[in-house]
Amino acid sequence: MRHRRARGSGQGAWLGLPDRSRGGVNNYTCNAKSYLDVNKLAVTPCKLCDSAAGEALWQDELCRVVLVEDRDYPGFCRVILNQHVSEMTDLDAAARYGLMRAVFAAEQALRELMQPAKINLASFGNRVAHLHWHVIARFADDKHFPDSIWSEARRAGAPRPIDRAALQRALHKLLPAVAK
Repeated sequence: MRHRRARGSGQGAWLGLPDRSRGGVNNYTCNAKSYLDVNKLAVTPCKLCDSAAGEALWQDELCRVVLVEDRDYPGFCRVILNQHVSEMTDLDAAARYGLMRAVFAAEQALRELMQPAKINLASFGNRVAHLHWHVIARFADDKHFPDSIWSEARRAGAPRPIDRAALQRALHKLLPAVAK
């Protein structure tokens, strides 16, 4: 399932959250941490703190790699930090290194398994202010190539399978030292 906000819907609609598009200021609470969220009316829990946010393929104390259910992008993974932090520079050097090691392992596993034309890496956090990275296998015949997967579709796209078990094995092989 691709997460796109429908035209005219509130800022949280793409996550299935209530419409909060009327403006205002609130404090969010996530894992016992509060932070100021501008232009929101409702106190809303963090979607990445409260759920796995996909099928967990690998995890350790620092982060998890999940496979996102998206039929248009079967090689779409997220690397999600296990604590509520917004920015990379909020982490110490060891945590930044560990998180990026997981991102690079997800990229390498997808490249080996799927042989995509390109891997897209992205960390936005504009809609979900919880540090996470998108790792997306891209193909010349996918729905949006060469544009971002969040842009207007150019074509129907070609469906392709992904071997979840093989992806999970590849991640465990690439990340054994991280899972201490």
